[in-house]
Amino acid sequence: MNIQEIFERLWNDYREKTPSADRIRELFHSRGEMVKNDHIAFRTFNDPKVKLEILAHPFLDEGYIEKGNYIFRQKHLEARHYELPGDPDAPRIFISQLVLEAFSPTLRDTVTKLIDGIPRKELEPGHLLFAGSVFGRPSYTTYMDLRDESEYAAWLYIFGYRANHFTVSVNHLKEFPDLEHVNTFLKANGFELNSSGGEIKGTREQLLRQSSILADKVDVDFTDGLHAVPSCYYEFAERYKDAEGRLFGGFIADSADKIFETTNFRK
Repeated sequence: MNIQEIFERLWNDYREKTPSADRIRELFHSRGEMVKNDHIAFRTFNDPKVKLEILAHPFLDEGYIEKGNYIFRQKHLEARHYELPGDPDAPRIFISQLVLEAFSPTLRDTVTKLIDGIPRKELEPGHLLFAGSVFGRPSYTTYMDLRDESEYAAWLYIFGYRANHFTVSVNHLKEFPDLEHVNTFLKANGFELNSSGGEIKGTREQLLRQSSILADKVDVDFTDGLHAVPSCYYEFAERYKDAEGRLFGGFIADSADKIFETTNFRK
């Protein structure tokens, strides 16, 4: 499977959980825009069986290299991002993992049992990236218990291994000069933005500004009833050049911290 086939497979799975992404792409296309991906993000736990290096494996095989490391102390997350040398239009890959040692024995035991129950074939580096919901039919009680400690863990319990979000590159849009115009366009078409830390996270001085729509809600058939929970979302990124004229390719931890909250449970 080459890199384009990987992206296509990830997108087709993602759009099933994120109908808003298809609608937004159609809106941009109706304005004559060609949507380019800035980055694609994934989530996992730091357990050796599913650690972020395993998710990165298919991209490394296609020539991607590690470019940045990030720590999110409040949410107890670690992350890395990867880029494809020689192809500035190739989407960056952002993979984060929850540091289980930072949580209660109850959460650690719950997650360890869930991971131990994943079919062995899905744990192979070439499979885990596309494995989807691997933890069996979920319990709403377990979901809510995980939420009490970590929204991130609760999301992973339900949605597992798939793209958490794709990201529109504002730099590649022609009719939208900046992120403010994109956000206005989204709100005018009925989409609600993640306002945690402000609708726009980051500054021009930091060389990256980001926004996102709130995650779509999908009905999940839990063992204890049907409930709607936040799934995946669409993000928008505007990058700037540094003093040497190079386009910033990394991420800002404080901004990403707020972007993570796009999938938080809401009534």
